[in-house]
Amino acid sequence: MTASRSILIIGASRGLGLGLASEFTAQGWAVTATVRRAAQQAPLQELGVRVEELEMTAPASLEQLSNRLDGQRFDVIFVNAGVAGPDHHSNAQATAEEMGHLFLTNAVAPLRVAERLLPNLAAEHGLIVFMSSILGSIETGAGMGMPLYGASKAALNHLVQSFVRGQDNPKLGVLLMHPGWVRTDMGGANAPLDIDSSCKGMVEQVSAAVGQTGLRYLDYQGNPLPW
Repeated sequence: MTASRSILIIGASRGLGLGLASEFTAQGWAVTATVRRAAQQAPLQELGVRVEELEMTAPASLEQLSNRLDGQRFDVIFVNAGVAGPDHHSNAQATAEEMGHLFLTNAVAPLRVAERLLPNLAAEHGLIVFMSSILGSIETGAGMGMPLYGASKAALNHLVQSFVRGQDNPKLGVLLMHPGWVRTDMGGANAPLDIDSSCKGMVEQVSAAVGQTGLRYLDYQGNPLPW
């Protein structure tokens, strides 16, 4: 491994994704990051990041990205994109459309991205990171609020477990990452953690995990979380 590592960040137009792109760039990584629309590219371009467009829930968009990245290899693929779900956070009020969008975006689409872009991951030491949450922990997350969002992250955790168990590469490393409760559009103004602190911690954990095998569920400080 050299100091010039490479990462593909899925979903980096703002918030934690943009913070991750900034911190990885500051630490000398070669960063490629995706946004949903061309109008969202400017903050990443100012960082010197290579920007690609991807609508994660659209199979055609994912196929187009895969074709553009054909033959390229990344040390890390970090699937960050996600949504908070309906503002009411109520199982009783949730519509089929709201639940379909939430689970497609937070659980199903991230796995589709990982499966489709797996050939772009360095085979000998590559690491896939999924942005999860402590709210997705069945043991700990239940009762902490945002139950629909938590359920979607629990579904993500389950699908990632299934994905890992279905791989035949013993050198594959996978992280499910909890960023902490962060002051973002999703986390709200009362969250105790700022974006920079969360991202610095996550970058530290990701950097240390490159080359390590197996699946782990961690927070941004490296503490293991219960499933």
